[in-house]
Amino acid sequence: MTDQQLSERPMRRALALAANGPATGVNPRVGCVILNGDGQTIAEGWHRGAGTPHAEVDALAKIPAGGAVGATAVVTLEPCNHTGRTGPCALALIQAGISHVVYAVGDPGHASSGGSARLRAAGIDVESGVLADEATALIADWLAAARLGRPFVTLKWASSLDGRAAAADGSSQWITGEAARADVHSRRADADAILVGTGTVLADNPSLTARAADGSLLRAQPRPIVIGTRSIPADAAIRSHPQSPIFLKTTDLAAVLHDLHDRGIRHAFIEGGPTLASAFVAAGLVDEYLVYLAPTLLGGDRLALGDIGVAGIADARRLGIASVDRLGDDVLIVARPVTTQNHPTPSPAVAPTDRDAHRTTDLNKETRN
Repeated sequence: MTDQQLSERPMRRALALAANGPATGVNPRVGCVILNGDGQTIAEGWHRGAGTPHAEVDALAKIPAGGAVGATAVVTLEPCNHTGRTGPCALALIQAGISHVVYAVGDPGHASSGGSARLRAAGIDVESGVLADEATALIADWLAAARLGRPFVTLKWASSLDGRAAAADGSSQWITGEAARADVHSRRADADAILVGTGTVLADNPSLTARAADGSLLRAQPRPIVIGTRSIPADAAIRSHPQSPIFLKTTDLAAVLHDLHDRGIRHAFIEGGPTLASAFVAAGLVDEYLVYLAPTLLGGDRLALGDIGVAGIADARRLGIASVDRLGDDVLIVARPVTTQNHPTPSPAVAPTDRDAHRTTDLNKETRN
């Protein structure tokens, strides 16, 4: 059995531990397993959220002083090399006497990266890339946000097979069935924020909560973000959301994303309707598409997307299919820009060009998906 194969077993355990952490927030989910010289597990740890011990420190705290000398630390993310609310994990491993570190995926953060170099400089044997794909999938949104300084953006819509998000009279409840709607609410709960335009709020008065099948609120709730310049009534349902809504009176989408990143939001979930959706697509700011297709035909002009700047087939926005799942009678297609389908690296958060400006200034006319 190769060294890589020997490392995979504890790394799978570390990934399982990492999944216990919160899916949202400024910090990633990380797990750590520490092995003695015989390959036996002597401690485990995982990160429980911002301000709490990182996974490596959590595991080391369970070992008596001197008990980690010569041990191996298996971590899902490269040990950090900076001081924030907690100290550098690379330094903690060095001080504990760890002799070998195995990690899955590198830390792309400008401030937090460099842990592996620090470990090697201290004479520690470092191995990287073990189960990298699995680790990347677990924290893909955080990794993207760390690289770009903006949230990972998921765009969701539900439509008929002929691409309509509503019937000719504007009605859209419900295009998809219960299984698809339950999946949407679960994914809402996994995001830091849910974005809509003012038109959606004014037309549909949505609550934007993540709910169970019986209507009760799920434990995790996305922060509601309303984009656009029109005022929202004092009695709007969104104002009763468990998370205080943020109203951004702008149509500069790049500025919106940078603002949200500064507020600690790392994963933004867009449900705003065709106008807002089209603006984000046209600006090249969508990293993941969730398209729920119902086996029905509606016809008419209520399309899920409007103008996205595609004048001819050569301009088409090419996507790669990440997965296709059956949800009751409906189908969910998860797609990503072809350059990001395997290891998501979203498009740069640049401001919309003059060509795109007219697509980002009409968010007040938003309609519901």
